[in-house]
Amino acid sequence: MPGLRLRYELEEVAPGGRIGLIALATDYNSETDLRRMLPAGVELFTNRVLNANPVTVENLRAMSGDITRAAAGILPGQGVDVMIYGCTSGTVAIGEDLLETLIHQAQPGVACTNPIAAVEAALRAGGAQRISVLTPYTQSVNDLLAAGFRERGFEILTIDGFGLDRDIDMTGLPVAAIEEAARQIRHPDAEALFISCTAIRAAQAVEALERDLDTPVVTSNQALVWHSLRLMKNDSPVTGFGRLFALQMENNVEGPD
Repeated sequence: MPGLRLRYELEEVAPGGRIGLIALATDYNSETDLRRMLPAGVELFTNRVLNANPVTVENLRAMSGDITRAAAGILPGQGVDVMIYGCTSGTVAIGEDLLETLIHQAQPGVACTNPIAAVEAALRAGGAQRISVLTPYTQSVNDLLAAGFRERGFEILTIDGFGLDRDIDMTGLPVAAIEEAARQIRHPDAEALFISCTAIRAAQAVEALERDLDTPVVTSNQALVWHSLRLMKNDSPVTGFGRLFALQMENNVEGPD
């Protein structure tokens, strides 16, 4: 028998909300990136989905077979307020409807988001329809991404990538390289600049780019945090990561739930 008496009330874990992240097995960045932006009291709980490099359309689609298992391993019996699937290109390759179905098989009824839904909601909240897009991807993945955004009604004025196909190389991109490339590819008529991929450290470049370009900048991880907080109805302030966190979500764009 334990000899100690508990003289304190147990504290609530994650009083501001619980976010579940399905991260890629080969991802080096998203957990750190997301936690850097989360307000106090909101916690991130992660499991990883099996995937393989190189980043090709075929390998991205192959992840779908492991998503339900990964979702089931996040706080079983307790659950989360929002579940994130943390891969931008994978979302386009697999499809948002299938992703939601696979997650709900393990976590019924939980609000879901992904980088495509989050970025779409962010762009619409800011009134941006004509965009420039920077990615770390190869041309075939860029083509898939661009087609996905055009299907959602966005006009892609420019899109270019670094031609990388391994997550460790994407995370290794210096923030200065991301900033330099963003300045080069941003079209003067773009209403926003989208920097794609949860594996790159683009959120750290947002404020400098918005200041220099006078253009709203949206990144995959930044949008995921913003969208997750809005879905949880958590209005805690987030500073240091751009104009997006001052915006509310449009009523007609809430992402999958």
